Amino acid sequence: MNKISRVNRVLAGAFLFTIIFNGCALKENVFFEVSYNPELGSQGFDGRLLLMITKDTLKEPRFQINDTNETGILIGKNVQKWVPGQEKFFSSSTLAYPIKILNELENGEYFVQALLHKYDTFNLSSGHTVLLPMDQGEGQHWNSSPKNIYSKPVKIKFNKQDRKPIKIELTEEIPPISPVEDSEYIKHVKIKSELLSEFWGRPMYLQANVLVPEDFNKESKTRYPLMVFHGHFPKTIGGFRTSPPTAPEKDTIFNSRFGITGYKYIQEKEAYDFYTQWVSKDFPRFIVIEIQHQNPYYDDSYAVNSANLGPYGDAITYELIPQIEKMFNGIGEGWGRFLYGGSTGGWEALAVQVFYPDQYNGCFAACPDPIDFRAYTVVDLYKDDNAYYKKGRFKETLRPGIRDGKGHIKTQLIDMNRREYILGDKGRSGDQWDIWQAVYSPAGDDGYPKPIWDKLTGDIDHDVANYWKENYDLRYIMERDWDKIGKDLEGKINIYCGDMDNYYLNNAVVLTEQFLETTQDPYYAGEVDYGNNAEHCWNGDQENPNYLSRLRYNTIYLDKIKDRLKNTAPKNHNLKNWGL
Repeated sequence: MNKISRVNRVLAGAFLFTIIFNGCALKENVFFEVSYNPELGSQGFDGRLLLMITKDTLKEPRFQINDTNETGILIGKNVQKWVPGQEKFFSSSTLAYPIKILNELENGEYFVQALLHKYDTFNLSSGHTVLLPMDQGEGQHWNSSPKNIYSKPVKIKFNKQDRKPIKIELTEEIPPISPVEDSEYIKHVKIKSELLSEFWGRPMYLQANVLVPEDFNKESKTRYPLMVFHGHFPKTIGGFRTSPPTAPEKDTIFNSRFGITGYKYIQEKEAYDFYTQWVSKDFPRFIVIEIQHQNPYYDDSYAVNSANLGPYGDAITYELIPQIEKMFNGIGEGWGRFLYGGSTGGWEALAVQVFYPDQYNGCFAACPDPIDFRAYTVVDLYKDDNAYYKKGRFKETLRPGIRDGKGHIKTQLIDMNRREYILGDKGRSGDQWDIWQAVYSPAGDDGYPKPIWDKLTGDIDHDVANYWKENYDLRYIMERDWDKIGKDLEGKINIYCGDMDNYYLNNAVVLTEQFLETTQDPYYAGEVDYGNNAEHCWNGDQENPNYLSRLRYNTIYLDKIKDRLKNTAPKNHNLKNWGL
């Protein structure tokens, strides 16, 4: 037995030393001991070792960690060069979510599961070396990422007074994901990005899922507008179905998000209806692409250049899109490209239009992520000192993170960020607040994103906030640079948001509209609209409920796009079925 192993076994002996938590003295006790089967590998793994604790196994514990009241408990620690036979320990003082430390776990019966989220080594062009999870085709989900190893759920009796730790062994590996095959209308194009490969120090790729127009003929003179449907990682083109619905029209499965039953049938019918429109004789012919730009920090890059993610904006606009247009007879010029999407995709649609104003001919940004950092959901990054608390002289009030359509608070910012911190330090959770930070922040001295605030305390770093302002606050950038980019943005900016957005995204939209309505020489000449009492993700449809309109992104803006093309397309446009 080597020296390290001897020390580890001694540490597992139970009470080690006294710690102070909330003013109380606690005996440090090792509760869990984790190892992995040598058959899973012997080279030594880097990553984040996670332990999930739940009261049931209706789902595996790894699928029960979330922001709701029903979340399981999560603890985690970093491991480096972890080899078989080396135990990793979780003790009473280990930080946890949603409880503060593991010692707060009550005695009782639970199900536990451990998982190692593996990290790769990246030698960045900046000279930094960082350890990050490489996406394995799943879109950056730690609990389903191929090559990650995990244990089967085990039922335990937990007792803090026990002197022997509970032993858990990782025995399973998540299998690889098979790529989606091409079909008659849907193609999958993958290119190596030279720009991204140089930044990351290894081959990096971009993929586009392409919806090909009816009667596409490479030899034809017909040219097609390109509709870039931005959003989260799309495995393939969704919402397009060449056969009638097979789901029962009147099933009893209740959809809690929309408060209806039969939603699977509705989705399948909408997808089939879109197909029938797509192939109909008079339907406008265009190309739809959904981009796969997952990266070591998230399921997509936010489609802009970033100090921590690299030049994704340039790679998409100058490498991927020209390749797609060349393959499928796209127009290949800015007047023939349009952007739309919701939430993350809404921010991306607006950001890409702002950062590449002459390369695209209009954006339709639905429920966009915060586009004015004075309303970074409910935080003013420039005036507030703390993200989690609104502080007075004698009282502190927690800031909300998510609300329902009636305004009832579902979770707090402090809890959402704590979950991310336990999933991965240094911004490596692969989740929402960490990707905003990774995209918008400068790189720190260690090569990881410089925190906008302390994840545990919420204290804001205003130097980082000012960097965000100058580089990614879309309202501020438009206002600052309107005399330079306003002419290229005239008539191109359209923003939609429900006024009861679950993530308070409407607050930033209101602030941005206030600026846009003051623009002169030129006036912005676009549209900002709100859904009354509408939640996330309302996209401008005043006639239909959100559960329908969210399925119609590829058709909902076509009339507005046609109007735009009438004003901007050259006479020899070679477009088909646009009636120009």
